[in-house]
Amino acid sequence: QVQFVESGGGLVQSGGSLNLSCVASGFPLDYYNIGWFRQLPGQEREGVSCEDASDLTTYYRDSVKGRFTITRGSAKNTMYLQMNNLKPEDTAVYYCTAYRPWPVISVQAMCLRSGSALNEYNYWGQGIQVTVSS
Repeated sequence: QVQFVESGGGLVQSGGSLNLSCVASGFPLDYYNIGWFRQLPGQEREGVSCEDASDLTTYYRDSVKGRFTITRGSAKNTMYLQMNNLKPEDTAVYYCTAYRPWPVISVQAMCLRSGSALNEYNYWGQGIQVTVSS
């Protein structure tokens, strides 16, 4: 049975930190590009950070560069998003995703896709709320 379960969200004050995690079961996460997206009510889901499976190239949206870090766990079935110096504008529901595109695309392209194109992504976590108070 395939599962992709998120944890680590919550309420934090501005300037605080959270570490989101996603645990995959039923598929080999290390063979997939990974990514974190976020979504506000009524808005499109937007890419926050993505990582390539083969060369571990990463992409970050400008607003999170230097504050967020995407990593894979040593167990190879886990991925993380370390979020530091959080700001109120980071408040959203965060989703992890795993994608094995063909033909191959860059991680930047993976993170910049939106709308119905995201339906191509192989697996999504259930979403987890991150709230940053000012």
